[in-house]
Amino acid sequence: MEEDKHLYRFDAPDTSIEAAENLDASRLERMVLEAVQNLNSGCISDDVRKYCEAKYGVKSYSSITARFCSLERKGFIKYTGEKRLGASGRNQRVMIVNKNEGLQSNG
Repeated sequence: MEEDKHLYRFDAPDTSIEAAENLDASRLERMVLEAVQNLNSGCISDDVRKYCEAKYGVKSYSSITARFCSLERKGFIKYTGEKRLGASGRNQRVMIVNKNEGLQSNG
């Protein structure tokens, strides 16, 4: 039996639950994957967030960063092992599109 997955905490307020249930995660995944593809020299979270804000108007930090894990798990992106300094002054992992998957598989 597959585990029931929720996009909200068990104790989340009703407004958060409603927002999570109306979230189009696959749309956000496509946007993030497109950003990683177009930032083809490898990119960090800051780069992807700037791209998605400029192109799609998505300003929510968590809407973007939450997609990295699922895209990696599905094999669409991978981390290079390199790190770059982000705007916060902390290092962020560099990611690239997994050439074996890429946009063509995300349909």
